[in-house]
Amino acid sequence: MINYNLNNWINKKKKNLKIISNKISLSKCHNWIIKEDIIYHKTKKFFKIIGIKVYNNFSKKNWDQPIMVQNEIGILGLIYNEQKKKYLLQAKVEPGNINKIQLSPTVQATKSNYSRVHKGKQIPYLKYFFNKKNIYKSNQTEQGGRFLNKLNSNILFKSQEKIKVLPNFRWFKKSDIKKLIKTKNMIHMDTMSVLSSFMVKNKKDNPLNNNFFFQKWYNYHLSKYNIKIKICSLKKLSLWNFDKKKITNKNKNFFSVIGLNVKSNTREVKSWSQPIIEPIDMAFSGFLIKKFNNTDHYLCRYSLKPGLKQGGISATINSSSLKNLKSLKKKSFQKKIFEIFNKKNKEFKTIHKSIQSDEGGRFFHSQCLYEGCLLSENFEIQIPKDYIWLSYNQVINLIKMRKLDIEARLLFSYINF
Repeated sequence: MINYNLNNWINKKKKNLKIISNKISLSKCHNWIIKEDIIYHKTKKFFKIIGIKVYNNFSKKNWDQPIMVQNEIGILGLIYNEQKKKYLLQAKVEPGNINKIQLSPTVQATKSNYSRVHKGKQIPYLKYFFNKKNIYKSNQTEQGGRFLNKLNSNILFKSQEKIKVLPNFRWFKKSDIKKLIKTKNMIHMDTMSVLSSFMVKNKKDNPLNNNFFFQKWYNYHLSKYNIKIKICSLKKLSLWNFDKKKITNKNKNFFSVIGLNVKSNTREVKSWSQPIIEPIDMAFSGFLIKKFNNTDHYLCRYSLKPGLKQGGISATINSSSLKNLKSLKKKSFQKKIFEIFNKKNKEFKTIHKSIQSDEGGRFFHSQCLYEGCLLSENFEIQIPKDYIWLSYNQVINLIKMRKLDIEARLLFSYINF
């Protein structure tokens, strides 16, 4: 249970922090240039939306899609007080939030925002993340199915000084965050992104597959499989409709690109409009976990995504649509894995299950069901060549090397934080 004072503070913020988001046609997004080949802001800052054709020899399927390009590296910064052992989070509203406020990092800003391209207010606490002392920094990738080569700088600033707490900010204990993870759509994904970037290894770790074996496995897949993209006009995307009102998939799948008109009493500017990605369905990300050599192991999968520069490692199962998972062929390994998450018996134990939101600045009402399932040590499962069991410490190594995709990284932190 969340303590009374904290719960009361959150409810007050929900009442006081206001944001109204109304869907509009893309053509009515003020200060945005909507062309047949590209969508961009008149300042040529923030982000743009382009079309790409995707060719790969991994899934044996080629496709086309819109994708967001945001070349700036944003700052996801978290202040940690070493004496109090607390994190400074902010109650933040974003246009795409499904429940109005989420508890975000101390600083969560694109370069366009903190450079004040929009001529809005200054970002509080920003100076601490340009400090050269007590700074821990890790550039990590974002969603490879929706962003093209997007990185954010995840920064942890460990402080011993007294820092003034501004309105809408509050110190949170680790136990507070653990409890709030169980609350639907409350902890911002960027908060967990920072926390996942600096997780500490276990003192004892006995991997089933040593690092040499993993590197050989990874290099094999890296050399055998490839994914290539070709930029094309939005109007020429064969699987999508684009009529300047919105961009939609012809099969009513994946996501749409819509326009939003936004008014808020707490953001850097009071009102604006923008394009935003709206998913068709809830996503799913799941890890199967099993003990080998008295060490927790995570069943990982090699993956290729159009928005990432090279192949990486994903969770056991990861899909942008629960409906698509349910419609998979029964003989496929992904279908067998998905059925394990839906079974309840002595061989399978759910150790984490929560619904979390994607960040609301670029995604509208975008949710993912995250689940961790512990297999009994007696349960045997034959895995395909593109899957591998990796120990807890090996997964942390993948995070440090920027090889673990964001969905797997977030799920790993939900399970272990």
